[in-house]
Amino acid sequence: MTTLASHRRILAASLVGTAVEFYDFYIYATAAALVFGPLFFSGQSASAQLLLSYATFGLAFVARPVGAIVFGHFGDRIGRKSTLVASLLLMGGSTVGIAFLPTYAQVGWIAPALLCLMRLGQGLGLGGEWGGAALLAVENAPPHRRNTWGMFPPLGAPVGFLAANGLFLVIGLLLDDAQFLAWGWRIPFLLSAILVGLGLWVRLKLTETPAFLEAERTEALPKVPIVTLLTEHLRATLAGTFGVIACFALFYLATAFALGYGTKTLGYSRGAFLGVELVAIWFLAGGVIVASVLADRHSAARMLAIGFAGCIGVGALMGPMLGSGSLFTVWLWLSGALFVMGFAYGPLGGWLPSLFPAGVRYTGVSMTFNLGGVLGGALAPIVAEALAPHGLWLVGGYLMAAGVLSLGGLLILGRTREQ
Repeated sequence: MTTLASHRRILAASLVGTAVEFYDFYIYATAAALVFGPLFFSGQSASAQLLLSYATFGLAFVARPVGAIVFGHFGDRIGRKSTLVASLLLMGGSTVGIAFLPTYAQVGWIAPALLCLMRLGQGLGLGGEWGGAALLAVENAPPHRRNTWGMFPPLGAPVGFLAANGLFLVIGLLLDDAQFLAWGWRIPFLLSAILVGLGLWVRLKLTETPAFLEAERTEALPKVPIVTLLTEHLRATLAGTFGVIACFALFYLATAFALGYGTKTLGYSRGAFLGVELVAIWFLAGGVIVASVLADRHSAARMLAIGFAGCIGVGALMGPMLGSGSLFTVWLWLSGALFVMGFAYGPLGGWLPSLFPAGVRYTGVSMTFNLGGVLGGALAPIVAEALAPHGLWLVGGYLMAAGVLSLGGLLILGRTREQ
């Protein structure tokens, strides 16, 4: 019973942290698409407002590799538990801080500067979050269930998305556009404090992972993990980085970009489009579960390859389906894209940790996940917004290129290594 309770606590802790991560990230992405432009960049044209708003969204991706180095260092030197608590505090505190920011109309340029500062704080905290959560699950898992246990951090994405989008949908039903623009958008950021508190409560009860304790006992902890990673595990680092690109591109093009394009260019109401995305996100959860369970039977690399190939396919269909003029067809494309993302994302929880030994594993997983996020996620909404006026097929081409790059990541190694 004690073991069962311990397992539940471990899996809950790995899930809740990434759920908070994606909740925080997606409420920012949604607010960036809907309100940050006029609130924080009101002196610019409408198109410039949206581009600048998406640029602040990308700032966190720039900060994430820095956070990966910092939190990865301490995660590999002093342990997974305390590092995960610190990353959650920084990430959650920055998100709650956004709820209290003044607007450009109130304090001028100070408003976007503070927004950028909070966004950087989010990114630094996020840099150490996903990798640590993945290790928490995988390093405690039975050998034959590593991918199944490793799916819990990826499942945080649909959980956080549902919480964020569901909240925005409820707020949109209760408030009119003027109220939402004036103060309603602040509510999701404020409520993040509840999720952070829940995450801390679960994580403070954890013990250190067996893999870290064994590495510590055998003195297999390098003094500077990032140096050891880049000098001795560069090939695995490159493979992991490219392998992450597709899942980030899929997620942010099928969510943040699609929401902004659907409401502002295609003319769908915010409530209708949020509702469609809320239904489609269940396909991401389904894809993560199916791919992760199958990965324990057939290998994570094989499931990832299916996801990356699927990314190329949904990229080719993006133009005719997202721009079809039919909300049902839009839903079909979103559902397909997110299901494919489940295959490109779910097995990462087990695959990335398998690439590195325990002494550099926190740094390695965090660096690859966040560098891949810069390449696949930071640029995606900005590039898509610039390409969309010239045709959605160009945005689809960007998605196809992401799938090709991630397939290249698998080819760098040739096969998944179990260390």
